[in-house]
Amino acid sequence: MNPPARSSRRTSFGAHEEETIHPLPYRWVILSLLWLLYAAFGLIQRAIAPLVTPILRDLNLSYTEMGFILGSWQLTYIAAAAFSGSLMDRWGVRKSLFVGALTLGLSTALRALAKGFFTLLGAVALSGVGGPMISVGAPKAISIWFEGRSRGTAVGIYLTGAWIGGIAALTLTNSLLMPWVGNSWRKTFLLYGLLTLGVSLIWWLFARDRSPQASATVPGTFALFGRLMKVRNVQLVMALGLLTFAILHALTQWLPKILEAGGLSPTGAGAAASLPLVAGIPALVVVPRFVSPRFRTPFLGVSVLIAFLMLVLIMTASGTLQLAALLLFGFIIAPFVPLLTLILMDTPEVGSAYMGSAGGMFYCVSEIGGFAGPLIMGVVVDLSGSFLAGTFFFAFLCLAFFVLTLLVKTERR
Repeated sequence: MNPPARSSRRTSFGAHEEETIHPLPYRWVILSLLWLLYAAFGLIQRAIAPLVTPILRDLNLSYTEMGFILGSWQLTYIAAAAFSGSLMDRWGVRKSLFVGALTLGLSTALRALAKGFFTLLGAVALSGVGGPMISVGAPKAISIWFEGRSRGTAVGIYLTGAWIGGIAALTLTNSLLMPWVGNSWRKTFLLYGLLTLGVSLIWWLFARDRSPQASATVPGTFALFGRLMKVRNVQLVMALGLLTFAILHALTQWLPKILEAGGLSPTGAGAAASLPLVAGIPALVVVPRFVSPRFRTPFLGVSVLIAFLMLVLIMTASGTLQLAALLLFGFIIAPFVPLLTLILMDTPEVGSAYMGSAGGMFYCVSEIGGFAGPLIMGVVVDLSGSFLAGTFFFAFLCLAFFVLTLLVKTERR
């Protein structure tokens, strides 16, 4: 049996990167495992949204407190993401994602023990420590195992895991799992936590690293951040990521409650809230693969204007028109993160060598919006008494996103 081949190449910052080349067919095993991790991540992200009503009642929380809890994991994520990418460039993907998945499972199980605002806040915030390892590690793994057009396909495929996990949380939590455990949101969180711990074990058993676990040629964390942030496209992608996460998290975390306030039952609201996720799955598979690099930014610009109109319809329409707006919003906004990731990945100063660090920066900045979005929505609801004003605020953030897309430059390869 021939030993694995080794190759060495010079990165854009002058370092040599040596990697062990495993047989390429194994990349599909890696992609399947990444999908499974992201499905668990998506499940945990969305699991709390359909349980907001009983949690508010049992723990006697205000909307502002609940909004802070919904966004708390993004707050810890911001701090963790700043260093997770750099650590991953040294440790390797396998160990990093395993630790991340373990932390997510523990965070979810601990929610079952919450006695009030601070204990639930701490349990939810803990998931922000493990989350960066998964969301930063996945594109790092794709940049190593895939090249060319197949990168777009792979990014789209593994991200469908998060959306399918989210659909499961929104549609099954109140309709199936809650009745099965005696309508106990605590037991629901415990089961979701055990499921995530099982997924982490599967990853550890079957995942492999393709590049060395450590490299002395990787620059220091802050020195590398400084170099990357001087790149124009990196700066713009960070800003676009912040706006994307603010809009996406504000709507998805509060959507079941928004629809309940509009007259739907908890089960009906959960099902309707899953529609954007259902519509987003085909978009994730198709758009990143078939939108060529030079058309990625124009596609984002047109899409965000459509998203603006859909947000307005979601709040002002009802019945079939509202459901159609939910579907189209999901289809339009789903490709935003993979397209921004691909723009970052294809930037010559980043590449696969520094995708871990660049990805950590991206999610660190983006989750500032992810934290602020649900919190702002909760504060506006407490002040105004409805979700209308908050939703229109995020609709107009779409216009700021559009302006920034006009400044992104396509790299000439």
